Amino acid sequence: MASKINTRSQILAHTMAIIVIVIWASTFVSAKILLNNFSALEIMLIRILIAYIALWLIYPHRPVFFGFRQELLFIAAGICGVTLYFLMQNIAIDYSTSSNVSIIISLAPIITALFAHLFLDNEKLSIRFFIGFLVAVSGVLLVSINGKFNLKLNPIGDMLAFLAACSWAMYCVIMRKIMAVKQNLILCTRKVFFYGLVTMSPVFFVTEFNLDPGRFTNPVSIFNLLFLGLGASAFGFIIWNRTVETLGAVKTSVYLYLQPVVTVSLSAIVLGDKIMPLTVAGIVLTLVGLILSENKNNTVLK
Repeated sequence: MASKINTRSQILAHTMAIIVIVIWASTFVSAKILLNNFSALEIMLIRILIAYIALWLIYPHRPVFFGFRQELLFIAAGICGVTLYFLMQNIAIDYSTSSNVSIIISLAPIITALFAHLFLDNEKLSIRFFIGFLVAVSGVLLVSINGKFNLKLNPIGDMLAFLAACSWAMYCVIMRKIMAVKQNLILCTRKVFFYGLVTMSPVFFVTEFNLDPGRFTNPVSIFNLLFLGLGASAFGFIIWNRTVETLGAVKTSVYLYLQPVVTVSLSAIVLGDKIMPLTVAGIVLTLVGLILSENKNNTVLK
């Protein structure tokens, strides 16, 4: 009976990971629509604020102090998973191309695997994982260029994208440590967003906000802001954190390979972007790489 329950929880976790990736991939389409009326930093700050308020409404209980060591983990998670990741990713897109950023961010699973190997006891690396990584990243490369090879080095933007991938990888490792001690998931996620908002607060003073209330009366803008705040941030982080707890940081992060695949597919459906034959080949490679990386029968590297 216990094995059946464990198998069901594993299947549910894999399913939820895919759902979250679909939601997160959709954020690029939503953000593209919102950029007509909002700046990238405004979108980022609004979505995080909406998420934090929503988590308070869902779980309206006082913050719990878990001890200085555990609280430091929450602070680190807020800095890595919210402040640094979102800031560096947004700024990277300003300095580099979306293709470059997408490809570099796809390095997050391998970086997560290396960090987990260094800082966690129960996360193992395998030969098949690295083979899957190479296949999946090759697919991501084809998907990201979408038939137009315009890959150029942009040192500042590309470095920021790489640091964003490192920040997310560290966030996954930290959340694995946090969730090892059984705590309320919503409260944990809320604390992460709280410290993210606190450490991001200096951005409020250097960003010029357009206070025109008319921007918030547009139904399309309202829908997309709520989608980013409630769906992608509040719900997305809760489910991702639960998946990290169930599957581990390495297995969960592998699903990030799917993000550019879903983004390109949604862009074709919603925005009318064309999908080239090389892109289809890239999608196939990405899926093969994902399957290889998730395979259980791996030779463990020591």
